[in-house]
Amino acid sequence: MHRISTLIAEDEPLASESLADWVSQLPQLQLQALCADGPTALAEIRRLRPGLVFMDIQMPGMTGLQVLRALQQDLELEGRPLPTVIFTTAYDEYALTAFELHAVDYLLKPFSQERFNEAVQHALQTRGSPKAIHEALQEVEQAEEGGGSHAGLPLEPLSRLLVRDQGKIFPLQVDAIEYLRSDTKYTAVASRGRQYLVRLPITAFEQRLDPLRFIKLQRACIVNLDFVEAMTPDENSQLLVQMRDGSRFTASREVSKKLREQSI
Repeated sequence: MHRISTLIAEDEPLASESLADWVSQLPQLQLQALCADGPTALAEIRRLRPGLVFMDIQMPGMTGLQVLRALQQDLELEGRPLPTVIFTTAYDEYALTAFELHAVDYLLKPFSQERFNEAVQHALQTRGSPKAIHEALQEVEQAEEGGGSHAGLPLEPLSRLLVRDQGKIFPLQVDAIEYLRSDTKYTAVASRGRQYLVRLPITAFEQRLDPLRFIKLQRACIVNLDFVEAMTPDENSQLLVQMRDGSRFTASREVSKKLREQSI
């Protein structure tokens, strides 16, 4: 059986050890090297020319994306394709969507062996697709240039999000979102009695949600009007918004005024 040479570029020791162990359990893969930083990964990929690379996005020295960009320049001159790449990442859901749409697989930390095996099978089926990787890199570079926010992302309406729950990733239809609450780094997305943490600020969603359905009550809260039970004024004439799941939010004075003006 032909074994595919495999390189792991991962700076987190536990993730690296898990990947190495799982690679050794697959007869079609042969581990060539473990790298803990970007420059070493670039040098070893150039030297060993592996067929499959597990690449962390955030590494010391160079990011995984910078490593791949450098490899692109080298390999285009030589007329050789990029190795098949599986990203290991804690990157946001928009970037993951870009990978998914362009057939570049990823492992979202923390990942399970089952998910690892699925990613390997998918990657082996799509080997030899440098165009897909190039397109994915372009989309993620736009996200990077936006400082990790939505600045470099398209503003067409969202129809779904990729959310994580108990080590699994699944699509959540935007129409099923009841409300979103945010702090500086994360947004909690509520749907059907569950809350999912998304690694994006709430501002990343504002311009991509249907304004006829979603309304921003205050700086850190957006609600889906389809799931609002009632709105009642408090002693300060601000509207207290009661959600069907029992949650309550207070609209800002400006938003409260607009909502009252819209009422019949």
